Amino acid sequence: MTITNKQSGTNVHEVADGIYRINTPIVIPGAGGFSFNQYLIADDEPLLFHTGPRKMFPLVREAVAAVLPVDRLRHIAFSHVEADECGSLNDWLAVAPGSTPLCSRVAALVSIADLADRPPRAIADGERLSLGRHVVRWLDAPHLPHGWDCGFLTEETTSTLLCGDLLTQGGADLPPVTRSDILATSEAFRREMDYFSHTKQAEALLEKLASTHPTTLACMHGSAWQGQGAQLLRALAEALARP
Repeated sequence: MTITNKQSGTNVHEVADGIYRINTPIVIPGAGGFSFNQYLIADDEPLLFHTGPRKMFPLVREAVAAVLPVDRLRHIAFSHVEADECGSLNDWLAVAPGSTPLCSRVAALVSIADLADRPPRAIADGERLSLGRHVVRWLDAPHLPHGWDCGFLTEETTSTLLCGDLLTQGGADLPPVTRSDILATSEAFRREMDYFSHTKQAEALLEKLASTHPTTLACMHGSAWQGQGAQLLRALAEALARP
């Protein structure tokens, strides 16, 4: 793990071959520790998944620059429209003039075509995009855990699922990668702050994600997780089905 900003504690760690977790720990007044993660895929066409909130842009930019020149970025991707997902999108488009927003067709239609300073690339369910050595595939997942426009990217060469707000873990002092049980931790967090839409399609959508058989789950909040990802995603589906 490399600390890129000592004051904030922002750090970078390679969680899979060529995939870097950029982590900034914070303290939420009255709620305790939390963290924001972005994931950078370093390749011929580098991709950043999640931008981080707008006010966190200088920290994330500094961390990206520790891996590669920021103007090399080609894809600024995110799961759904929310401040921590795409709040600094236009800042990234400004510093990476060859980059394009990458999002679901719904996000492009209802938000990003208007919000972004450059037209987005709307990616269809199941569509693949080659970055060079890495290949990502978009998976629509509306309302899982929230947002009509929600979806995720799976990176097929490393079996990494960029799983956004799924399996969110509270706490600021967490390891970059863990094999420990994060379902209990994330379910405890969900019980305190229920951010799920509880769509009737949750089980089917989680099975869709499980069918990619990920071995790394790149969580947006907390540690990335390594192990049998399909098993963990199915366990999450079971937990969501319980009253």
